[in-house]
Amino acid sequence: MLRGGTVHTISGPVIENGSVLVRNGKIVGVGRNLSAPEGTEVIDVTGEQIYPGMIDSASKIGLEQTDDREIGDFNPQLNPANTINPDDEQLPASRGNGVTSAMEMPEGEMISGQLSLVHMNAGEVAPKLAVHLRFPAIETTPIKPHESFDDDDEPTTAVEEKVVPYSEAKAAFEVKMKALNSFFDAARRYRHSHTAPDLRYDAMIPVLEGKEPMFVTAVREREIRDAIAFADKQKIKIVLADPYEAYKVLGLIKSHNIPVVLGPTLSLPINRDDSYDRSYTTPASLYKAGIKFSIGTFSSKLTRNLPYQAAAAVPFGLPKDEAYKAVSLNAAEIFGLGKRMGSVDEGKVADLIVTDGDPLEATTHVKMVFIDGKPMDLKTRQELLFERYLKRP
Repeated sequence: MLRGGTVHTISGPVIENGSVLVRNGKIVGVGRNLSAPEGTEVIDVTGEQIYPGMIDSASKIGLEQTDDREIGDFNPQLNPANTINPDDEQLPASRGNGVTSAMEMPEGEMISGQLSLVHMNAGEVAPKLAVHLRFPAIETTPIKPHESFDDDDEPTTAVEEKVVPYSEAKAAFEVKMKALNSFFDAARRYRHSHTAPDLRYDAMIPVLEGKEPMFVTAVREREIRDAIAFADKQKIKIVLADPYEAYKVLGLIKSHNIPVVLGPTLSLPINRDDSYDRSYTTPASLYKAGIKFSIGTFSSKLTRNLPYQAAAAVPFGLPKDEAYKAVSLNAAEIFGLGKRMGSVDEGKVADLIVTDGDPLEATTHVKMVFIDGKPMDLKTRQELLFERYLKRP
């Protein structure tokens, strides 16, 4: 039991001088004046803050560079969680900053694989929650989505890219769309037939039946419109991923009740005439439009900075409570896990962090992290190196 702290449930009111009772990895009690059953370890956290652990809605953490990208246009059967490196130094660095889980996403040409939620101790939480589609685009000024950046790269803007003739870009788009529609048609025929097993089409059946969404990367306005039209035609559910220009089509997104996973808030504008704060203001625009959204890093090395991506939107109109929801409860709900995690409520997984302040503030220290109710070692490689070289003669 954690006793005496300020409990930020995220789903409801803040509980001063509250307690959280955990049993077998689940939260079994939240409130004031809770009694601890005999034999329960009680940890006094008086004066500290208790929050649910943060969730990175789109990440490649733990994936080796050779494992996050697959060749071929259609690979919905691939599960990135199978290739997580449990010794990746980014895992302890991220959980030490309050991130307890991440949605692992593969990268590829079109349908690149499945999205799986993993804990920051490399434990799998949900093996398959969506299928990733990078939607084709008419790219006259190609812009890489955040998922394509090497982590050491500086993002570029459209004005730095070579301009492609429209006719050439349109022809390439039509070829890709024809292939994409043909793949969906083949998957539907497979669903209603009794042909030899095909893992690619098996992975598509939950999408076609509406049981899983497609996680659709669509950056620009035209891509977003095309992706929504495609979803209507195919009668599938989608989550928009990294939609930089979502602010241009708020009404369309809202009318279709489509959730959104935004890319990093701390990023450069992609258009010549964009204001410097375009990425900072988009979260507030989505919130005011009533669109459910979360924030992802789309990175293998930047999951540890997830809280600051949410924090950057607060001075630009996003309420602080909503900023934390964007990296916790909203992320869980978008992928159908809202009843299992994302807030401090009875019955949910005990992914908890204890801090000495607001976790979105860079000056705050994360004192404890619990994943599945188990305390985590917060030592990071950076801290070990600091201590090692501090002792040099």
